[in-house]
Amino acid sequence: MSIIVKPYSTENIKPAIAIWNEIVRAGVAFPQEEELNEITGDEFFKSQSFTGLAVEEDTGEILALYILHPNNVGRCGHISNASYAVRADLRGRHIGELIVKHCIEKAREIGFKILQFNAVVATNIHARHLYKRLGFTELGTIPGGFRMPDGNFADIVPQFITL
Repeated sequence: MSIIVKPYSTENIKPAIAIWNEIVRAGVAFPQEEELNEITGDEFFKSQSFTGLAVEEDTGEILALYILHPNNVGRCGHISNASYAVRADLRGRHIGELIVKHCIEKAREIGFKILQFNAVVATNIHARHLYKRLGFTELGTIPGGFRMPDGNFADIVPQFITL
């Protein structure tokens, strides 16, 4: 399987929102609770500094996506933030690693100096291992920072990497 990352375009809205909404519905990684539709999704993906789609080169099938945007404004506008979504049926094939690496390079290209994740859920072990392997630093733990679908609260582990 040969995978490339390309910029989001409206023609990709249906598979993009399907992948995004799968993560939102699971309720264990993204802070969002409302699913995107074709209108809100297109606006959302276009409003980012960059939305990247991981695409199977031969078939054009969309496998994963990420969004990249400023984490804050003004004097902190050099810090970026990102979210990643890989189709559930394709996890474990290193597609997440591919999009995180692409995101790091894209953030540098755009001019960001830091990539920071505010709310990595402590139970998201696979993501945390990947981020550690790629050189991210965990900043500590915020106890009970994420409300899980069952109403219980999980810790979050903010982290960053200098670009």
